[in-house]
Amino acid sequence: MDSIDRKIVAILQSQGRIKMADLSERVGLSATPCARRVAMLEEAGVISGYSARVDQAKLGLPVTIFVAVELDNQSTDALQAFERAVRQFDQVMECYLMTGTRDILLRVVAQDLNDFDRFLEERLMRVSGIRNTRSSFTLRTMIARTALPQF
Repeated sequence: MDSIDRKIVAILQSQGRIKMADLSERVGLSATPCARRVAMLEEAGVISGYSARVDQAKLGLPVTIFVAVELDNQSTDALQAFERAVRQFDQVMECYLMTGTRDILLRVVAQDLNDFDRFLEERLMRVSGIRNTRSSFTLRTMIARTALPQF
């Protein structure tokens, strides 16, 4: 990636719907070479997709919970089985394999505390192989970035 590719990525992270003519002007290329670079960035997986950012509270999901999960077993099979199970849960927005005292960290969204309680009882705690969980509720978001730092 050269400096023009980096500029393209930076602009598309903040303005994913920018017109190709405007993007090409901002990076100093004509439209065709700029479109070619965007296509190459997409094919290489640098740009993995486009989506709308939405306000979770305005969609009725104002509560964010981080759930630390400790598994009975950290074998490859156990981790893959856990991942397959939680992929089915729409409430799980992110799932990370961690180092330290917890094996997994989930970011979960919910309508309210009762909704989260139902998620725990009816979904997450039915996944086999969980030794224990610890939940932390966010009070407010202090920083939320969608664009990676420029390099």
